[in-house]
Amino acid sequence: MSRNVALVTGSSRGIGLATAVELAREGFAVAVNGPADDDELRAAVERVRVEGVQAVAVAFDVSELSAHAPALARVEEALGPLTTLVNNAGVGVLDRGDPLKVSEASYDRCLAVNTKAQFFLTQAFARLLLGRARADLFHSVVNVTSSNALAVAEPRAEYCVSKAAAAMSSKAWAVRLGREDIAVYDVQPGLIATEMTAPVIAQYEERAKAGLTLLPRVGQPAEVGRIIASLASGKLPYTTGQAISADAGMLVPRF
Repeated sequence: MSRNVALVTGSSRGIGLATAVELAREGFAVAVNGPADDDELRAAVERVRVEGVQAVAVAFDVSELSAHAPALARVEEALGPLTTLVNNAGVGVLDRGDPLKVSEASYDRCLAVNTKAQFFLTQAFARLLLGRARADLFHSVVNVTSSNALAVAEPRAEYCVSKAAAAMSSKAWAVRLGREDIAVYDVQPGLIATEMTAPVIAQYEERAKAGLTLLPRVGQPAEVGRIIASLASGKLPYTTGQAISADAGMLVPRF
């Protein structure tokens, strides 16, 4: 029996894990990914299995392009033909501060993980799907970028650059894969309480209450996960190429 099968990168914690759980609740078999086969990744797999679906751990570093095709093959061997790729893995800056002091190492790291890995894993996924007959299921790529694809955060300039490029990658793949009946979406989270934002989330909570966001609070990973699972389940039919602002209206222009 045909079923949806998803690979969610960076899904051992945070938005990625929440997405894996929400996909499981939609009946997806899920490949959970992290850079290493460690206790955190194994615990994430068990959390997804609680939802009554098949789930496997597929450890690989998304920035190592040579690992992409073997990782996809491992997913399919364990779960069956892939229908869905969620490019969620991402990194922040090495040091927050003045753009005049950004290091080449921090810039390259952001671009390697947030942009280059997303582009080439999508390429490998697309080649896999287009090389075979596909079941009559919804096929999609969901990229998780950021509100910083549009809005500059000065202390994280290189991160913003990487996410802006990733957002354009989403559009480029939507154009190429549309004629193949594969939808591509770009989910742009705003202020979400995750491990990455933990050092500054208290400040953002206060700013949200003061009006930075239209809904006066920060978001939760599960909320972003539900958005991604809805897109991957085809619940927004006849759409592709959309950027979904999961930001409580933060970027709505106003006076």
